[in-house]
Amino acid sequence: MSFLEYNVARTPAGLGKVLAMNWALVLLITAVASLGFLVLYSVAGGDWKWAEPQMQRFVLGLGVMFTVAMIPIWFWRNISALLYAMTLVLLLGVEFIGDTRGGAQRWIDLGFMRLQPSELMKVTLVMMLAAYYDWLPATKVSRPQWVILPVLITLVPTFLVLTQPDLGTSILLITGGGAVMFLAGVHWAYFATVIAAGVGLVTAVLKSRGTDWQLIKDYQYRRIDTFLDPESDPLGAGYHITQSKIALGSGGWTGKGYMQGTQARLNFLPEKHTDFIFTTLAEEFGLIGGLSLLTLYMLIIAFCVVSALRMKDRFSSLVTLGIAVAFFLFFAVNMSMVMGMAPVVGVPLPLVSYGGSAMIVLLLAFGIVQSAHVHRPRAQGEGRLLRR
Repeated sequence: MSFLEYNVARTPAGLGKVLAMNWALVLLITAVASLGFLVLYSVAGGDWKWAEPQMQRFVLGLGVMFTVAMIPIWFWRNISALLYAMTLVLLLGVEFIGDTRGGAQRWIDLGFMRLQPSELMKVTLVMMLAAYYDWLPATKVSRPQWVILPVLITLVPTFLVLTQPDLGTSILLITGGGAVMFLAGVHWAYFATVIAAGVGLVTAVLKSRGTDWQLIKDYQYRRIDTFLDPESDPLGAGYHITQSKIALGSGGWTGKGYMQGTQARLNFLPEKHTDFIFTTLAEEFGLIGGLSLLTLYMLIIAFCVVSALRMKDRFSSLVTLGIAVAFFLFFAVNMSMVMGMAPVVGVPLPLVSYGGSAMIVLLLAFGIVQSAHVHRPRAQGEGRLLRR
């Protein structure tokens, strides 16, 4: 279906748009965020210093999500390239006017909040690629000359983020971009080539250590060393992951109880309210609590996938699936990291970790998903009550 046909297709209007939203998805998102509020209150020792600002950001983010959802999906498709370009400019701006924290230059101070453009790029990259493949005829998807542009669209922001340096977000960008290309139908041989090149790149990174052409920072090498052998320096580079494993293991099946987690409350666990918040949850609520959060995450993805399968235009389907894949990568990388199954790369737990940019941008992304769901063309009888 063309976008001209899409624009005139039968879709809800007015109050019908609100009623047509995927309310199950809204409830699941709220449930995950609410669990995050509880954990943030706990890790602060019964103080609202982290939970209250997070609640305010969530309310703001919900407002963003509802606003975005009410705007027709064709509008977001038409400005995808503009949004991508603007985010790219913001990433370039970080190089000149960005705030530095913890040795990394990733934020732009807006006064009322600190914006991390790399978080926004996770969404606009998916939108840009979805719009590209919506425009490109299916017969040209795997032709080399038409594969080069989406590769460049993915690699340029990835390189800019890597120089901040932010290895975790760089990995998410390149993986998310590749996922959209795969979903669009790009031939598997390209991905096999990329995987082979990735193996070569990893080898080059390891070989470059200590040379004049060293490819990554020293602290990133230490993270790799810690991942391979965390016990080699349990009080230094391996401290984070060692304490994280202690917290995870001490939670057992049902946990120590709400606000009873000793690793977090006694400050043995670093970054307990941001990157390592999952270990706090697991310590207090145990394996059951961790699996419950994972179940909520998987239900969110399931609702996105089901919604995408009902889409009748390529952009809506690709952008919904792309955001679902990106969301999966967020929590999969974070959970793998805190369990010692992946190097520590500083990826927050979505909707749970403390932070403004990540929360609002993620809810904006779900607003795009909701816009695609609300404004999808419907059969003559579908949603008839909504239009009365």
